[in-house]
Amino acid sequence: MTPQTMTSMTSLAKSLATAQATSQPAQPLTLLNPQSPIGLFDSGVGGLSVYKHLAKALPNERFVYFADTQNVPYGNRDSREIEALTLNAVDWLCQQGCKLIVIACNSASAYALTTARLNYPNLPIVGLVPALKPAVLASKSHHVAVLATKATLNGTLLNQVIDEVAKPNHTQVTKYFDPNLVPWVEAGMPIDSITATSLCQQLDYFADQNIDQLVLGCTHYPFFKAFLSEEIAKKQLAIQIVDSGQAIAARVQNVLSSKNLLAPMTLSSAVPTALKFYASRPHSALLATVQRLIGSPLAIEVMA
Repeated sequence: MTPQTMTSMTSLAKSLATAQATSQPAQPLTLLNPQSPIGLFDSGVGGLSVYKHLAKALPNERFVYFADTQNVPYGNRDSREIEALTLNAVDWLCQQGCKLIVIACNSASAYALTTARLNYPNLPIVGLVPALKPAVLASKSHHVAVLATKATLNGTLLNQVIDEVAKPNHTQVTKYFDPNLVPWVEAGMPIDSITATSLCQQLDYFADQNIDQLVLGCTHYPFFKAFLSEEIAKKQLAIQIVDSGQAIAARVQNVLSSKNLLAPMTLSSAVPTALKFYASRPHSALLATVQRLIGSPLAIEVMA
């Protein structure tokens, strides 16, 4: 893994406050450049699951990641608040000179993707929607489950896929929401937590309902995919786990290629400072969580 940088900045908080007070969105400060970074945004560390797919598919790229840890989680907030917070984050990433932005948060995508694209028509913006379509097409029992936040489950993007794909294929979609899952991941997924126990019990319920495809509809959730897979194997359940990270990476690669924005190949095997990580509320526990999820030590750069 290439070196990463975690940066906490007073200026970050100031720029976000300025964006919130400004009615006109900022446009890209410079012309889109292949050597510019890709921006990623999530309410917390969940979007790092998307980053890992992107880094694998696009090893020559640099990335700027913004985690709005001051307001995590988004899934319990109302649609207008989610939209405002998301647009603030997109504006900040735009000011960093990003050539493409990934809204690596299902809740934010559900309520702000369309508006973000309208506000920034010259900037490629990729959003997330739970990978329900491949799950429906792969289901033999015609019963799938989507594990997501309340905002995602109620959002237009997911329900459009239900209407256009699940219903025509006579597939039942069970929605499941647990408000403790995102905080559990942010806390490091302690195995002795009641959240872990509840998740195991929910797998039993899904099996009893003859559900054979489980869609992870939040970017935080792939981080406990191994935990779920172990439980499924131990209990010999006929459940397949589906997430959208790989598809998003392929989508980003296609968009960059079509716009001639892919970063040029480097002579070295690693891109210097491939990931810069910013947080609206940085703290020591957050750094430890990021290090564990990324899988390698991080350099810390603190700027006043």
